[in-house]
Amino acid sequence: MNKRRFAFNAILGLSLWASVTASVVAQETPTTNGVSVQMLVTVEAVHGSDVPVLNREDVMVHEGRDRDKVTDWVPAQGDHAGLELVVLLDDSSNSSLGSQLEDLRKLITAQPASTKIGIAYMQNGSAKVEQSLTSDHALAAKALRLPIGVPGVNGSPYFSLSDLVKRWPESTARREVLMVSDGIDRYYDGNDLEDPYLASAIEDVQRARIVVFAIYTPGVGHSSHSFYRTYQGQIYLSRVTEETGGESYAIGFNGPPVSFVPYLDDLARRLTHQYLLTFTAKPQKKSGLQQVKITTEVPNAELVSADRVYVPAVAH
Repeated sequence: MNKRRFAFNAILGLSLWASVTASVVAQETPTTNGVSVQMLVTVEAVHGSDVPVLNREDVMVHEGRDRDKVTDWVPAQGDHAGLELVVLLDDSSNSSLGSQLEDLRKLITAQPASTKIGIAYMQNGSAKVEQSLTSDHALAAKALRLPIGVPGVNGSPYFSLSDLVKRWPESTARREVLMVSDGIDRYYDGNDLEDPYLASAIEDVQRARIVVFAIYTPGVGHSSHSFYRTYQGQIYLSRVTEETGGESYAIGFNGPPVSFVPYLDDLARRLTHQYLLTFTAKPQKKSGLQQVKITTEVPNAELVSADRVYVPAVAH
């Protein structure tokens, strides 16, 4: 190879390297203009029970391959500890739920003063409120009752969830739901896992920036004894919690949980490791939900959040 050709190849190589490097830097450089949006994020420990403390610079937000600028990362503590938690129970649950009510009462009364509690039951596709959000935890605990336990009294848990979310006033506090249900959608007869009512409920929850947790408990009637429907219901509950940033608790297909206590303890622990994340999302011509991924490189830490966030359109 002569000197002229060698020099040309060297220059070409440097040019390609610079181009690739610039592309990578552009993908990793946070955007500086856009729309400010907020999400609720829970930090989990990958191993053990010691949850790492994260700072703003430890958090990365991506929309596709583009990295968004994180503008705030505030622990949900002190002046920011406000929480509105609604316990939403399925009125078509079987009598086994009755043995779990006392543990639910203990969870409610153990909440800090900064938490407001509401109690509602899934009934005829709506959320029948037994106790509106209140700081009087004893009053909220008293509103818990046995389910009606009649087949079909609640056709779709996801209609009820959407109804609750749409009637929930905006608030600066965290807003979260604990669903207790078999998850079976008796309005949807499809032999697949693509329930449109479930998808609609998830969208409503994500738009409202609400986090959903769920505990599986059997219902009454034929559906509650069907292996496929029981499987389907638990998958649905898992989907609504996974896509909104919560957690689903179940023991498989061995009947009702012996005790809710391990699940409630885990829920209470997660509520103490949450952060309010604010970042600058890419500007959109049309308002809607945008796919996001929240990550960190801090060892032994994992970030759990909704996988989509509502981004309003930018006015031109």
